[in-house]
Amino acid sequence: MAKVQFKTYTPNEIVLFPSNLGERIPKDHPVRLLSRIVDGLDLTELIRTYKSGGTTPFHPRMLLKVVFYAYMNNIYSCRKIEDAMNWNIQYMWLSGNQHPSFSTINRFRSEHMKDCVNRLFIQVVKIMVALGQVSLDVQYIDGTKIESVANKYTFVWKKATLTNKAKLEEKIKSVLRQIDEGIAQDNAPSKEEGAATDAIDSEHLQQLIDKVNEENSRLAQGSKEDKEKARQRQKAVNKLQKHQEKLKEYEDKLDTMGFRNSYSKTDPDATFMRMKEDAMNNGQTKPGYNLQIGTENQYITNFAFYRNPMDSTTLPSFLTLDQARWGKLPKEVCADSGYGSEQNYEFMENNGIEAYVKYNWFHKEQHRPFRNDPFRMENMYYNREDDYYVCPMGQHMEHVGHNKSVSDNGYISWIDTYRAQRCEGCPLRGQCFKGKGNRTINVNHQLRRYKEKAFERLTSERGLFHRSKRPVEPEAVFGQIKTDKQYKRFRHRGFSKIQMDFGILAMAFNLQKLIKNVGKDQIKAVMEAFSALFGLFLASLWPLWKKFRKGESSVNKNRQLSNRNLIAA
Repeated sequence: MAKVQFKTYTPNEIVLFPSNLGERIPKDHPVRLLSRIVDGLDLTELIRTYKSGGTTPFHPRMLLKVVFYAYMNNIYSCRKIEDAMNWNIQYMWLSGNQHPSFSTINRFRSEHMKDCVNRLFIQVVKIMVALGQVSLDVQYIDGTKIESVANKYTFVWKKATLTNKAKLEEKIKSVLRQIDEGIAQDNAPSKEEGAATDAIDSEHLQQLIDKVNEENSRLAQGSKEDKEKARQRQKAVNKLQKHQEKLKEYEDKLDTMGFRNSYSKTDPDATFMRMKEDAMNNGQTKPGYNLQIGTENQYITNFAFYRNPMDSTTLPSFLTLDQARWGKLPKEVCADSGYGSEQNYEFMENNGIEAYVKYNWFHKEQHRPFRNDPFRMENMYYNREDDYYVCPMGQHMEHVGHNKSVSDNGYISWIDTYRAQRCEGCPLRGQCFKGKGNRTINVNHQLRRYKEKAFERLTSERGLFHRSKRPVEPEAVFGQIKTDKQYKRFRHRGFSKIQMDFGILAMAFNLQKLIKNVGKDQIKAVMEAFSALFGLFLASLWPLWKKFRKGESSVNKNRQLSNRNLIAA
């Protein structure tokens, strides 16, 4: 019997890797296409974030390739990325066998990438446009809540803060009355300045304390009675000083909260919201952010974060971000009923956007019980010329009022009121309504007109196409991000850092999908033409983006100012 021969096995050889790491990576491997795409990106703004002097930094193009590839493979920890660069041949090839530490990778993300994510995201999406994957003319919009890294028990609630602040103000007034009515009156603001509101702020209280201390110093140099009076006042002043510090704390909390109803102590930018991922199934609120994305062909073409948990108020700002990023608005927008508000319909109509957006009860009003109910306001006959409704008994419901309604975000709606002339003795009264007096209905005519237009669009052939595609657009992307990518919770604190982190994820997500859908030869041809033309495109969009960011900053300041004025009133 012949002797069995084995291949040579020498684990202690000095050289185990090939002389060229690329020999072990197939020519059509995704890592090669990723490297080619990143080589074509304009990193001018990213390079500007580096300063000369000190030790020579790692090249940002190399770090960008490594970070993108790590996010494509569900690796978000800097320590795990560092570990992969030591043993994974694909990371070694991307990095040129360099080995930056985890702190270098984290500093690259948190400091250098933070202000450059938007321009890089624009470049990645424009590559997809050049390859014919997206057109930026259609956008499917949806939102989800993603939990913050903050502790879920570090909440600060506006209602509780306002209640405690009001109780503290009563204590302060009581102490002021104990000190000296004359001094309190001399230093109180006049009615013209707003004293009628009985509001007390920490700054005015500190001025009052300082004046009382000056008066005490003068009394302490006087007679025995004056000294005793000064000692009694000093006890009250000590209480006031503690109250002033607590009052300042409440004011700072309300200032941090702004227009929100809560925030987290360990992540002040996070708002407490109800999450779909609720392990206890008890509806517990957790600190998080409202993520809004726009997709086309399951590519992320727009994203933004909001502190407000409601989707309906985010659409105008989100579409304005499209204008800032691409220099145009989408021609068609498709979204669910959470976005079907009067303000959103008006914004889209004024900007020439075809709104395939559902509204509340869109499905319910198509059911037979709803359509056949003659007592519903939606099914009553309306005479536009003479402006009256007709009830099921044929009685005219005349116009009796025109009132203004202001939403939480300041949008003004006009509500018209109609009332029947005589409901007493009507045989249908028990089925019509059960209140006292004559039946009254409130109608928002503009919203009703928008709903009629939306119904026509949504039931058209194009509308049915968008409605069938919407569940597999943003909802599928959210499923892939949260389930496939295991991206269910942020790993950073603060608004700017979570935008940076998700921006990297969105680019990696798009690139991974792009590499699967497009051949390497097509990517190479487009990148050669793309790198020459993209500088001009960025130069034209940069002023729009700066204008948008400036506008967002002023809106947030105005919201905080109006909230402060409301609290003072």
